[in-house]
Amino acid sequence: MRMELDVHRPLLLAPGAGETVVDRPEKTLRILAELDDVIITWFRYAPGEKGPDAHVHHHHTDAFYVLEGEIEVSLGPEPRPVRATPGTFAAAPPDVVHTFRNSSDAPAIFLNLHAPASGFGDHIRGKNPSFDQHDPPPDGGRPLAEAVFTKPEDAEILRSAVSTHRILCDLPQLSVIDMTFQPEFEGVDPHTHHDHVDAFYVLEGDVEFRVGDESHIARPGNFLAAPRNSVHGFRPAGADPIRCFNVHAPPAGFLDRLRARD
Repeated sequence: MRMELDVHRPLLLAPGAGETVVDRPEKTLRILAELDDVIITWFRYAPGEKGPDAHVHHHHTDAFYVLEGEIEVSLGPEPRPVRATPGTFAAAPPDVVHTFRNSSDAPAIFLNLHAPASGFGDHIRGKNPSFDQHDPPPDGGRPLAEAVFTKPEDAEILRSAVSTHRILCDLPQLSVIDMTFQPEFEGVDPHTHHDHVDAFYVLEGDVEFRVGDESHIARPGNFLAAPRNSVHGFRPAGADPIRCFNVHAPPAGFLDRLRARD
């Protein structure tokens, strides 16, 4: 069933919730949040399942974050497959050729982001034949150097006494951070962003999210999307560290502010 997102209020989903578009033995495609700035989807690929053939998007970034298992990602004019394991982030900015598949012998679970959304939701629903997806150009597209492939150990790291931010991507259309906070972190007070979407996928620990004027406890697999101008905040809810996959789309200078505080 298609979910309508209230653009004035954050969306908090339990594991397994969202709009399930495809659910077959070979794959599951689930939309977690669909906004103009970004669409975030949850994919499960069985062994041998593959995405579209090599292609480009002219007007948006296509990105992947591996949660479980591994996928093989090919990027650039002369694609060389690379293994993306849990915690790895890959992104193809506009006009970078890319494709992906599960070449392993175990299921792969990953998040897929399109920023801006560019009608991707209707594309996977089978309702958008004019979606921004095209064959590789004759010249091979943009160089591999413009793609992103970040393993956890390769990320730019910003540390404080109570937090660790691993910057996975810093692109014009989105920024992505793997962030960890210690239990003594006081949290981020309720706030809004007027110029971008802020989204969280809980990876570890118990997180208390402020959703409008309500508080909710979220655990691994929970997802929060805060549209522009919607009130949200968070803090650790237990005695253990919390870890989240965090998306800002568009970036709106968030990483610059984060680096300035480091």
